[in-house]
Order: sequence, then C-alpha cells, then structure tokens
Amino acid sequence: MLKKVDTFVLKSFIGPLILTFFIVLIILLLQFLWMYVDELAGKGLNLVILAELIYYFSLTFVPMALPLAILLASLMTFGNMGEFSELSALKSSGIPLQRIMRPLMIFLGVISIVSFFFSNDVLPYATSKARTLLYDIRRKKPDINIQAGPFYNGVPDFSIKVTSKDPVTNRLEKLIIYDHREKRGNVAVTVADSGYMKTTQDGSGLIMTLFNGYSFNEIAEKTISSSDRSFPSRKDYFKEQTIVMPLSGFDLERSQDGLFKSSAAMMNISDLTFHIDSLGKAYNNRVNSHFNDFKAGKIYHLGNYAYLNNIPKTKEDSLRKSKIFEPKVLFDSLPANEKKDAVTRAIENIKDANIYLSSISESHYWEIKVLKKYEVEWNKKLTMSFACLVFFFIGAPLGAIIRKGGLGTPAVISIFFFVIYYVISLSGQKLAEENIIGTFAGMWASSYILLPIGLFLTYKATTDSVILNIDTYLLFFKRIKDAVYRFTMNEKQTKSEEIIIDSQNE
Repeated sequence: MLKKVDTFVLKSFIGPLILTFFIVLIILLLQFLWMYVDELAGKGLNLVILAELIYYFSLTFVPMALPLAILLASLMTFGNMGEFSELSALKSSGIPLQRIMRPLMIFLGVISIVSFFFSNDVLPYATSKARTLLYDIRRKKPDINIQAGPFYNGVPDFSIKVTSKDPVTNRLEKLIIYDHREKRGNVAVTVADSGYMKTTQDGSGLIMTLFNGYSFNEIAEKTISSSDRSFPSRKDYFKEQTIVMPLSGFDLERSQDGLFKSSAAMMNISDLTFHIDSLGKAYNNRVNSHFNDFKAGKIYHLGNYAYLNNIPKTKEDSLRKSKIFEPKVLFDSLPANEKKDAVTRAIENIKDANIYLSSISESHYWEIKVLKKYEVEWNKKLTMSFACLVFFFIGAPLGAIIRKGGLGTPAVISIFFFVIYYVISLSGQKLAEENIIGTFAGMWASSYILLPIGLFLTYKATTDSVILNIDTYLLFFKRIKDAVYRFTMNEKQTKSEEIIIDSQNE
C-alpha cells in the first residue's frame, strides 16, 4: 500500500517538476536575451554561435531555476491532490502528511546533492565558456551597414558617405570616400557617381567597385618650412576603379579557455578553499605587519632631529639615552625663531602620516573585499542546493492548505516567496561583500529565515489548519461585525430605557 502511495506521489511530482523547470529556464533565458539584445543584434552571428551561447548560459541558470521549479511543482502537486480530495483520502486511511511527503524528501535530497555537484563541477566550466564567448561577441564589430546620408566610420581608416542607396540592386549613388591610412588627415579623397559594395568570401576585406569619378591626393612635401610649401597634389579620373579595404574585428575571434579563470565564479570548492586560505593568511600578515610598524613608531618619524641642534649636548644625550619622548621639553629647548618652523614641520608630518594611514586603510578594504567575494561564492554553492529543500518545505504544505492546482494560484505564491528569497539573499550577499556582517550570516540568511516558515506551514498542514482559507478570515470579520452590531444595539436600548425612566420620574 505504502509503496503504491510513494509511486503515486513521485509520478504526480516529477511531471510538474520537469514542466516548471523548463518554463523557469526559458524565462531566465529570455531575460538574458533582453539584457544583451543590443550587444548581439547586428553582429552577423550565425545560428551555431547563438546556440552555443544560449546553451552555456542555460547551464549557468540551472542552479537558480531548480529551486523555483521545485517550489512551483510542490504547490501544483499537493494543490491538485487537495483539490481532487486525494490528499483527504490518504489522510483518512491513516497516512499522515509527513509520510506522504517522505518519498519526495528523499528524492529532493538526491536532487540537492546532484545540484551541489553540478554547481561545483559543471557551473564553473559553463560560466567560463559563457563569459568568454560573450566577451568575444562584444569585441566583434557590427556587420557593415552603410546607410544613405551620414558618413560611415565603421571600416578602419576609411570614412564613407553615400547619397542614396537602392535597396533592391544595392547600387550606391554619389559616393565620397576619405582614405586615412597615411594618418595625415583628409588628404586623400575619392568621389564617384555610383558603385557597388561586397565583402570577400573569407570576410577579411571589403571590395568597392566605383564608376565615373576621380581621386584627389595631397602629396607630402619633404620641406618643413611653411614659406617654401607649394602644396603639390594629384588628381586622377577614372571610369571604373576597384578599392579593397581590409577589415579587422568584424569576424568573431575566439579567445582561449581560461580567460577569466581567476574569477571566483570559475572555481570549484577546492580552488575557492585554497584561495580563501591564501588570501586570508596574506591579509592577516599584512595587517599584523602594519600594526607592528605603527606600534613601533615606524609610521611617524622625527627625522634627524634637525631642530635639536641648539639643545645643549648634555641635554640631548640625556634625552636620547633615556629613550623618553618629551615633546614639551624638546619644543621649549628650541630658539624662538625656530619654534614656528617646528610647528609647521610637525603639521606637515601629521598630514603625511594621515595620508599614509588612509592608503593603508583603503588597501585593507579592497583586500578584504576580494577575500569576501571568494567566501561568498564558496557559500553560494551550498545555499543554492539547500534552497531546493527549503522551497519544498514551503511549497508542499502550502499546496496541501490552499488545495488549488494548476499554474494560476501556485505561480503567484511561488513568485512571491521566490522574490522574498532573492531579496534576502541579494541583501545578505551585499552586506557580506562589504564586510558589514559575516559571510555565513549573510549568505545563509534566506535559508534560516524561510526554513522555519516552511516547518511552521508543514505543522499547520499536518493539523489541517485553515490558515489560508479565505472563508475563515471572512467568518472572523463577520463575527467582529456581529459583535459591533450587538454592542451598538445594546447601547441604543440602554439609552431608550434611561429616557423612559427619566420621563416617568418627571
């Protein structure tokens, strides 16, 4: 009996899980494409490159899509079971809610472990591939798209203007081409009545065939004197001329793997642990070194005692031997004309010391910020896996309480809880990266806030609570309304009785 129940619950859960997982994954992909559509459009990317980019980014979205899919699938599964009285039938046969949830707990425990290994092994590889490919696409120049009207400067060392362009035959009219390859300004220009444009087969060059025009070139002079310059030039007419313009940056140049390997997102647990340990030791050694220097007085020096020259020799020797720094004694020992200079020099030394300490503080800030990024990424690989269980303990009892299946109500509730989870996680991560709170407290804040809520909802669902039944709240407000009405009627009745008594007395 119980095995059949376990099989039934698993079959009821796996279908919605697969469906919601791909729905959430597609939504995240659409969000990504919407964010980077300006950088992808007009680059002439083929379908293979786009498919590769989408594939790698899909893998990077899996750890985020999986918890939300589990939450939505749990709500749908137990909502459907409650709506069709299947959950009530199982409970009436003596099977508690925890026993009904047990096969899914085991199943999602396995999924959480798989999710961790995915985040640890697959996610760094996919993130590296995705970011490297996106970096290469960003470097790629847009396809050549010369429009009629303004000058087009997309071709290196050339500036091209077309007065009109036939969209059918691709014929160009009234062309002006400035050649800047000599880096001397607008000294070479070609004007043509018409022409055609095409790229080479390998995409390394642009071929422009021009008709009925001329080329004007200013010839560079050897003399430098402005009075002797004659401004020689050359003008050549042509009926047909071909210009080949080399193209660079218009093709997709693939970078080598490991371009961003130093980033924390590209590392697994072992690499992150090594970097955290190394950076932590280096940071502590640097802090201790600066503290010892400050304690030993190496940050602020008195120099070579330039203002102690007029102190008697016996007095100076006694001060040095005693190793006691007495500013007032030293200052009073100076001549009157050097006291002002000594105060000015002291103020400058204080300013220098303040700048030095500020630079040390800034250096420590950035060092601890880098360290925190590695610690945050280390904890993130665990929190995203643990979130699968947290969302299950929220979704399953909520579905049993609301007893509504489908994608309507469960989707709204899932988005609500996921937004809460995301806001808490993002806030905790920012606070941890700024070293305002501990890394563990910041990264696990969403888990230890939402997990008690999930356990509370599980308890309420086990006791058949009507915590989310709207009729319960309507009945509560109806009782309040009736109580207010009865109180008002009693007050009116009391006043009327007092009026009758007063009239009888009169």
